[in-house]
Order: sequence, then structure tokens, then C-alpha cells
Amino acid sequence: MKNKFIDFFSDTNTNVSYGMRQAMFAAEVGNEVAGEDPTVNKLIETCCELLGKEDGIFLPSGTMANLIAFKTLIKRPGDCIILDKTAHPLNTQSGLIPGVVGASVNTINGVNGVFDVEDIYTILTSPKKRNIPRPRVVSIEQTTNFGGGAIWPVENIKRIHSLCDRLGVGLHMDGARLFNASIETNISPKEYCQYFDSVYIDFAKGLGAPIGAALLGSKSFIEEAWYYKFQLGGGMHQAGIIAAACLYGLENNVSRLKGDHKMAKLFAELLYEIPQIDIDKTQFKTNIIYFSLNNNAKTNNEGLLKSLSKYNVRLGIINDKIRAITHLDINAEDINYTVSLIKETV
Repeated sequence: MKNKFIDFFSDTNTNVSYGMRQAMFAAEVGNEVAGEDPTVNKLIETCCELLGKEDGIFLPSGTMANLIAFKTLIKRPGDCIILDKTAHPLNTQSGLIPGVVGASVNTINGVNGVFDVEDIYTILTSPKKRNIPRPRVVSIEQTTNFGGGAIWPVENIKRIHSLCDRLGVGLHMDGARLFNASIETNISPKEYCQYFDSVYIDFAKGLGAPIGAALLGSKSFIEEAWYYKFQLGGGMHQAGIIAAACLYGLENNVSRLKGDHKMAKLFAELLYEIPQIDIDKTQFKTNIIYFSLNNNAKTNNEGLLKSLSKYNVRLGIINDKIRAITHLDINAEDINYTVSLIKETV
């Protein structure tokens, strides 16, 4: 086991499988920006069918997808995007909202990254004033990253959609791990996405692709989004090589996400048995877990991670807690080995 690098830092840190590499090698390609790449076109058609949207664009990253969605939905510079205080675009995407989108933010104190219509009602319905930024977009993250992989309930989404629709406020889904939510709840991606003006999905997380995201919405939304795709340098040529990896992930790796959830729950249960570890093992439903060391531990977070790194095991620290994310390269043997090292260290 010592020779294997066990990487819990992110589900983006997966190795590209042999089957995926073969699909990339065999991909038909063309000019993506001219709509002439057959593999990109097939990917977008597949995504539109899967999510129930009219049109979409292929992008290098989820960060670019969120950025383009926000720029397309915002009416004027300075207007407001509403999201949870833990939201990924707000905290770890290089200040894209004020820096590139040119929008202000209003943050919500949700529970594990999830809020409900009551939390945003006053913000959306307050009388408009000349000198106050207008709320234009509500953004949710499915599943929540810094909220521990929490799943947004459909009922919350329905209520928020109803209010946003009535007031003419855009609703965006940062769907980086949408398929994790879908596979865990047996609620189809199409059912989740029907309430949103825009949604992005990521192929480089649980689906194992080396790169790629898709942003989807109405035809008019995507037509406007193309402008920002070019503006941000997102136009690609012969992009079918990477689109083939994304298609392979959609066709082969969605159903196996349940296994990632099983590994995360196993990890949480084994950590719960260690007296020096504080963890709520019932909280985590998908592939992300958080835990911390209590006062009985012989080391601190940084000391634990440094010790584990000597054995080629990597975890992360987020907001004073240790984070582990399971993915297609993590198995039960890796979990048991890592737990044994943690026991020995703490």
C-alpha cells in the first residue's frame, strides 16, 4: 500500500482510465466554435436530453461555466447574486463574482450549504431603491462542497423557483456534483434541473474526465452565453478529444457514484470509532466527509496530514476541518489503510 498514492483531496484528482483514453484516441473531431465537432455536438445533445434543456455549450471548466451563467443572467454591473455563505463560486473561484462578473453578493446562512425560500424572501421582495443593487440571480450548489456533500431537497428548490419565477429573478444551479445527488436520491437530473434557468455539470469530478463542463439552458440563454464564452477565451478547436472523455464518463461512471458514497460512509463510520476524532457520521450522504481532532489527540490537523503524507496519503483542510472526498480511485482497502494510519497518529 505504501507505493500507492491515496488521494482524498478531491474527486478531480482521478486517473484517466484506459477505456476513457481509448475513447479520446478514437474521437471524431472538428471545429468546435463553428459547431462542426461531431463529438462535442453529441455530448451537448446527450446533456440536453439528460437534463431536459434546449441547448448547451461545452467549456473547459466549471469555474468558467459559473462565470458565464452569472454574466448572462445579470442585467447590469453591480446587481446582486444570492448564494450560501459556503458556496464554491464565492469562496474558491478567485473572486470571480466581483472581479469578472461585476456583481455584488448577498450571502445566506444556510444549513450545510442549503437554504429555503424564507431565507431569501425579504431580500427578493424588499422595495427597490435607486442606490441598492437589485437581486438578479439565486445560485445553489448541488451537492454542497463545503457543506459536506449535502443534497438540496427538491421541495426547497420548488419553493425558491416559484418565488424567483414570479419576481423575474434568475435561478442557477452549480451542478458540479449533481449526479451524486441524483444517484443517491433516485431523483433524475431532469427533475432537478426543470426549475433552473441555467445549470452546469462537471465531467472532471466524479465522472473521471481530465477536463470539461457543460452549461445548459434555453436557446436564447445559450446564444447570449456564447458571447461570454468567446470573451473569456473558452472557444476551442478539435475539442472532441476531451468531449469524448466526458461522454465516456456520462455513459460509464454515473451509476458507479453510489460506490463512492459507500466508501465515504465507511470512512465516516470507522473514524467515528476513534475516540480522538469528532465526526457526525450521520450527516454525510454522498462522497464528501469532514472531521476534526479533539483535545485527546496527540497532534493537530496539520500534524496529522503531514504524518499521512509520509505514507502517500493526502487529505485536505477546509475551515479548520479535515476533508476527505472519495472517488473512482478509492476502494475499501484504501479506507482501512488510511484509518489505521490515523489511529496510529492520533
